[in-house]
Amino acid sequence: MKNKKLFQKVVFVALIVLILFSLVAPAIFSQDLPAPRQEKLLNGLKVLMWPDAKSDKVAIKIRIHSGAAFDPQGKEGVMQILADNVFPNEATKDFFREDLEGSLEITSNYDYIEISATGKADSFLSMLETLATAVANPTIDKEQTAKLRTALLAKVTAWEADPTYIADQAAAKRLFGTFPYGRPEDGSSGSLPKIDFADLIDAKQRFLTADNSTIAISGKFERDLGFRAVRRYFGSWLKSDRKTPSTFRQPDEPPTAMLNVVSPKPDVAAIRMAMRGTAKADKDFAASMVFTNILESRLKARVPEIYSDQLFVRNEAHTLPGMITIGFAATKNDVGNANGKIEANELVGKALADPITDAEFQAAKAAFQAKWTKRDVSSFWLDADTYKFTDAQGYARAADLVTIADVNAFAEKTRKQPIVTVLLNKPPAK
Repeated sequence: MKNKKLFQKVVFVALIVLILFSLVAPAIFSQDLPAPRQEKLLNGLKVLMWPDAKSDKVAIKIRIHSGAAFDPQGKEGVMQILADNVFPNEATKDFFREDLEGSLEITSNYDYIEISATGKADSFLSMLETLATAVANPTIDKEQTAKLRTALLAKVTAWEADPTYIADQAAAKRLFGTFPYGRPEDGSSGSLPKIDFADLIDAKQRFLTADNSTIAISGKFERDLGFRAVRRYFGSWLKSDRKTPSTFRQPDEPPTAMLNVVSPKPDVAAIRMAMRGTAKADKDFAASMVFTNILESRLKARVPEIYSDQLFVRNEAHTLPGMITIGFAATKNDVGNANGKIEANELVGKALADPITDAEFQAAKAAFQAKWTKRDVSSFWLDADTYKFTDAQGYARAADLVTIADVNAFAEKTRKQPIVTVLLNKPPAK
């Protein structure tokens, strides 16, 4: 009798805990992200500010809302070299690291170029002045362009000897053709030698402009002083004198016959299967992320254990619909008509077709929520500008609001998408 009562008490307490968690957890995940104070200079530069008196640092991010998608066809790598040209040597990075006790990083992708700097709070004005000088008026000349092009070419040439990189690029090109996302965002050994300083000047005049940029400042600074300083240092940054196209002609339907690509390392093989995904601001974005989590979990559970760690499902969303890539790594003896041990088409076909269970949905959603809650606040609001979210706070709660019905609807769309398949393998026997 005592055991029965004890069991009832345990069950009761467990139910209370579950009810409380169901009430509290959504609030944790769906909390609004702190909105910044927003200002705009006469030259069109948007300013976002989050003062924090408790911090001992200042973080400044400058986002240029155009990336490698705007590289001229045949001259892929222009926007990456332009990004490298903002701070072309290590001296400035050393200054931020050693003198300002902070950091300086520059990133570039298909969608944007971003300069991210941190430093001591009492170095705030010095940071702003240094960044403004480099971003608003970078020096572009033949000698510097040649150095940056050579350095980037060395990196790209090394990547082109990597089977993984070749497989990824082949899948993207097969899926998108000459559409920007089918071309390498860092350029290639064929495109980089064609770039000269005139290409960088043209890109600078079109894209590296005040009205195509947003600056986000967070940390220990005084808000009014911060805005006055931005106006002082960035006020002379020029606006663009030309309009940047907001979109591109959508790519044609991709060929679905398997493409064979020669591996740069004969003993290394790989399989890539890819389909078109969503845009970052698309209403289906959260559902697509949950679905690709489900897809990866299914595939990892169904391939031989020795391959599961090397299998991935990658969801790359951009300003326009990106791609979902399924990757298998293998040796030369694991693929092929006669001795193939990995039946990729069968595995992927079944993983796409199987109904989504509630357990799968809950696990995949929890994984997405865990990543979603770790987002940097300033980066989120910069994304809101880059990707033009119509409802930023609604988008911030996307991970909490997505339902199994949303995921099922996206899965149904995905099943109807053409899938490209790339087999990277040893050269055929002569």
